[in-house]
Amino acid sequence: MSSFATAEYYRLLNAGVRERLGGHSAADVVIYSVDFAVMEQFIRDQAWEAAARHLVDRALKVQAAGAEFLVLATNTFHRVADRIEMSLSIPFVHIVDVTADAALADGVSTVGLLGTSPVMEAPFYRERFARSGVDVLVPAPSDRALVHRVIFEELTHGAIDPDSRREYLRIMQDLGARGAQGIVLGCTEISLLVGPGDTPGIRLYDTTALHVQRAVSLALSQPSAASHPS
Repeated sequence: MSSFATAEYYRLLNAGVRERLGGHSAADVVIYSVDFAVMEQFIRDQAWEAAARHLVDRALKVQAAGAEFLVLATNTFHRVADRIEMSLSIPFVHIVDVTADAALADGVSTVGLLGTSPVMEAPFYRERFARSGVDVLVPAPSDRALVHRVIFEELTHGAIDPDSRREYLRIMQDLGARGAQGIVLGCTEISLLVGPGDTPGIRLYDTTALHVQRAVSLALSQPSAASHPS
């Protein structure tokens, strides 16, 4: 949900539409880019009710602007996804469902999860995966703290530190040794740090890329696909 994640979603949406339609095609997309300082404070304060009200207000504005479905470009704030979805009359594309679908398609039943502390420690993410029959492993407490710190002190500022990358890869390998068949990059900024090919033998599930792929497919399947809004 940081400006860096929003920019990556926008870039990938346009690339996906252009790949499918060719020429000068681009995504017809309504974006409400939030003030990440406000969202980060909600996380610090664990003010989830206030976060839900804030995001419902923005989601309704996106709907009023003509969107045919909604994509919430964050993992952490899917904690209040149910509240957002209930407020809308358009479909809501849930990031966990899209990721679980990809894991199941690969025959993966156990994944390791990296993300912010709320994603790794609160039940909302694991429970959503469990509905699809996918078990979730998380790093040890000290490693969870490191993953969370790197997200907020580095990645959401656009900073890429080679030492942090090495630590992430170590944590991912540890999760693989514990039985994870795949690793879920459960933060929209993590894909800026690690990517495919970094963990031989363990699949990576980039929630940003998977979310965008589903959005592109949905947009281009709409009756108004000539203008492909999303």
